[in-house]
Amino acid sequence: MATATQNPPTEAALEAVPMPLLLVDDDAPFRQRLQIMLNRKGFAVTAVGSLAEARVEAARMKPGHAVVDMRLEDGNGLDLVAELRAMSPDVRIVMLTGYGNLATAVAAVKAGAVDYLAKPADPEDIVRALSAEAGARPEAPPEPMSADRVRWEHIQRIYELCDRNVSETARRLKMHRRTLQRILAKRSPR
Repeated sequence: MATATQNPPTEAALEAVPMPLLLVDDDAPFRQRLQIMLNRKGFAVTAVGSLAEARVEAARMKPGHAVVDMRLEDGNGLDLVAELRAMSPDVRIVMLTGYGNLATAVAAVKAGAVDYLAKPADPEDIVRALSAEAGARPEAPPEPMSADRVRWEHIQRIYELCDRNVSETARRLKMHRRTLQRILAKRSPR
């Protein structure tokens, strides 16, 4: 009886193996669309909607890649970035947020995220960020920020520095508290 020799997997076969990716977002429709798109791009996506679920799945699967929303119903995605980085120092993490500002972007990168994208992020941009070489710099935006956006970024930075205390932020910015609340309730200008 002849024994079959086992050939080592080819490079194409290795590339065909899906890469494990943890997707954490509490917006179910967005999470489902993104999961489908990332699966098509060659990732084996495990999608969850909360920080608690993400911790359980991360411990189980030890992902090589992660896409994490900044604000979740049960906590802050920044906490998960540090935990994922502690589990696996080589994990590639992209932070997503609908409330983007400079202070949280800096905090995300310091915690270990490779990129920080505003929602709704294009799946191509997410894949590009996840697959970029270590130390590669993202391309500069084609258009600079508008004056309204710069103002909004400054307000968000002071708000974060004041531990999200509206009254203290309003005092530091020398504006009325209600005016600040209206600004904070709006989406970021383009």
